[in-house]
Amino acid sequence: MEVVVTADEMRRIDRIMIDEIGIPGIVLMENAGLKTAQAIAQYYAPVSGKAIVILCGKGNNGGDGFVVGRHLAAMGARVQIFLLGDKDAVAGDAKVNLEIAQASGLTIQEILDWTEFSSSLPQADIFVDALLGTGVKGEVKGLYRLAIEWLNSQRVPIVAIDAPSGVNNDDGNLLGVGVRAEMTVTMGNIKTGMLFYPGRAYGGRLLVADLNIPSSVYQKVNSQKFIATTEDVRRMLPQRRPNGYKNTFGKVLLFAGSTGLTGAAALSSMSVLKSGAGMAILALPKSLNAIMEGKITEVMTAPLPETNAGSISVSAIGSIDKLMDWCHVIAIGPGLSTHPETSRFVVQLLKKANKPLVIDADGINNLSGEIELIRQYPADVILTPHVGELARLIQKSNEEILQNRVQIVREWATILGKVLLLKGVPTIIGDPRGNIYFNLTANSGMATAGCGDVLTGIIAGFLAQGMPPLEAAVAGAFVHGLAGDLAKESLGERGMIASDIQNHVPAALQTIERGNVEEDTKRTPFRRLF
Repeated sequence: MEVVVTADEMRRIDRIMIDEIGIPGIVLMENAGLKTAQAIAQYYAPVSGKAIVILCGKGNNGGDGFVVGRHLAAMGARVQIFLLGDKDAVAGDAKVNLEIAQASGLTIQEILDWTEFSSSLPQADIFVDALLGTGVKGEVKGLYRLAIEWLNSQRVPIVAIDAPSGVNNDDGNLLGVGVRAEMTVTMGNIKTGMLFYPGRAYGGRLLVADLNIPSSVYQKVNSQKFIATTEDVRRMLPQRRPNGYKNTFGKVLLFAGSTGLTGAAALSSMSVLKSGAGMAILALPKSLNAIMEGKITEVMTAPLPETNAGSISVSAIGSIDKLMDWCHVIAIGPGLSTHPETSRFVVQLLKKANKPLVIDADGINNLSGEIELIRQYPADVILTPHVGELARLIQKSNEEILQNRVQIVREWATILGKVLLLKGVPTIIGDPRGNIYFNLTANSGMATAGCGDVLTGIIAGFLAQGMPPLEAAVAGAFVHGLAGDLAKESLGERGMIASDIQNHVPAALQTIERGNVEEDTKRTPFRRLF
């Protein structure tokens, strides 16, 4: 797992590295600058002869910039360094590297008046943003704001050191203005704000420079935020027994569908099988049974008593005992409707069932105000709401959740004692211990009706194959997003539909088992570099 940190947690990591591990700050700065220079040399090769302009602030991010300039100059680049402010205001390790850069033959020009500077704007093939990095607090104003606005007006690549200046590294919001980088080389770990828009868009291609931070340091900081990589998901996927049969690989019972919403039931139930589970039964209103038998060949169906609106009736609760005895996992919600009788059915189901449970869509909507019922459920539960569904469940507004998604997911996964997956960009998964997992696969083509139903089926299928609930959710989100990314490669984003995502689930699983997704720059902004 890759650890994700806030800006403050990264500062604590740096302090432990310096004060307790004994690595001088000047060494950390040298490593940061060297690896940024190496990244620039790799992605913009050849750098020899290129004009590279570096804009530096007075803090440690500027110190990184001085190191970058020295190494790029040694590679043959024509480097110009500009400092926003007076050289005398630079202190500590940054001042040491300013002096080393000057002693190495580089000229560092002070910018004290933007109007005067802008009259002789430098030409460049690449700009490097070493203005603020993760150290910015409050709205960006004055000279720094003018510099960022000018940088963004340039039509050449911008590389940000550690973070695009002006982007809040905790939530991804802009602090008035932010550098629009083509590439960001961040040190040690991805910062939380780099995963959320608009900050994620401002960072461009995101490279993480490995600083070889010991695991003991992470234990002291205890970030509790992670990203699952391809290798993590590969280890989570259950082994396929060569002598197994359909019962071996798990049986899922789905309660889904209502008049007008049969597609959700079909997508979720078929996705169970696409994920590798052996058998699925779709329990649905009886009037829809004939239609669904023709639509989903491989999924079995179980017609249930229905309401006059064509949804599952509360009276169906007395006819599902054998179905629940048969299955390993229950999924409920896709296309179910919120008819009052159907709502009572959902509540009664939770009171009656004792199998691992995946609750999505109308399954969640029908449990609004039933927090204690979820808490007391006797088996594992995975809830997979989008923002609106979670808002109804926990009685908060959409805005409250959107403004503090990480904390809300952490808090409510802990309160419920269950795994909570909040769909969005990025998808956030919380467990009862307070851990948070971000998913970085997926694309905007997946903003299409039925996409979440495919996710429900994948997660239920993984759970039925014996995966622990947290792993089923983390791996399910990763596979689901990767299936969407593969569909995008062949179809593009605009015309992609949910069944396209579903049809690419087997290829996504095969890709994970055979290769490393992070090495393919088309599929995710996350890269582990060096």
